[in-house]
Amino acid sequence: MKKLAVIILNWNGMALLKQFIPAASRFTVGDEADLFVADNGSSDGSLEWLRANYPEVNVIPFEKNYGFAEGYNRAIKATRYPYTILLNSDVEVTEGWWRPLLRFMEENPDVGAAQPKIKSFKDKEYFEYAGAAGGFLDRLGYPYCRGRLFDCIEKDEGQYDTPPVDVCWASGAALIVRTGLYLRLGGLDPKFFAHMEEIDLCCRMHAAGARVCAISDSEVFHVGGASLNQGNPQKTYLNFRNNLLLLHKNLPAAKGKRILFFRRLADTLAFGMFLMKFDFANARAILKAHNDFRRMRKEYDSDTATDSLSTLPGAKRWIVIDRYLLGKKK
Repeated sequence: MKKLAVIILNWNGMALLKQFIPAASRFTVGDEADLFVADNGSSDGSLEWLRANYPEVNVIPFEKNYGFAEGYNRAIKATRYPYTILLNSDVEVTEGWWRPLLRFMEENPDVGAAQPKIKSFKDKEYFEYAGAAGGFLDRLGYPYCRGRLFDCIEKDEGQYDTPPVDVCWASGAALIVRTGLYLRLGGLDPKFFAHMEEIDLCCRMHAAGARVCAISDSEVFHVGGASLNQGNPQKTYLNFRNNLLLLHKNLPAAKGKRILFFRRLADTLAFGMFLMKFDFANARAILKAHNDFRRMRKEYDSDTATDSLSTLPGAKRWIVIDRYLLGKKK
């Protein structure tokens, strides 16, 4: 058995498969790695096209759209290679891209997950929003990255070309995981459906004693927004709702209540900013996110005893203050 399964999740993504599968196949399938496309019940003929043109790519068909989280959970249970890379369908890979990731995981058994450097497909000199060079959560649970602070994206000038570093979370756009640990922790939370489910997974890995790292020896190029564009109200809804669920799941009850109180204040400011821009759809998305969070949090009956989030890399920053009061862009 080979060591690594690279899994691309597809849902009616014919155009993306035609654009990115050629490089993914050429630079992935080999002596240690197999490439899979797990399909969430597509109806656009993308699987038929894939089978006809790339027989070396393994296909895992599902009867319906299970979303990002449950789709990957089912695919990883079906493959069970020692290591798995979750690769977005809108990612361009380069020659040898997965080898530094696999080598690092094999040499560091205490690492549960890692990511390469993720740059923008549209402007390859810059990092990409979703992950950049490794992610963090600030004091209020807002995510940010080496290479991205809210809406400010940094140009890659080698500032993060360092030996592997510990981060809070690694991006699901190109995420290598230790498969056994992934399955033992229950994988991605299907209640999230999409967005921030990899951050929640990484937080649970930290709580289980594993490290999460970013590797600059490997880089990929991510289109981003292939499913939902930045600014889409549905994306706003999922990001706000799932971020609240993440905090609720991974903080002790007492501290969680304090953090969520301050988050409501901060999210109210975001709501007000959307109203000032007459962006009523995104303002409503924030309200819906908070309403659904209050309902959904009752579905999680376990209360973690330890506060692992405050000890993670990057947890001491207040990025709302840094960005909007101090004007920082890096």
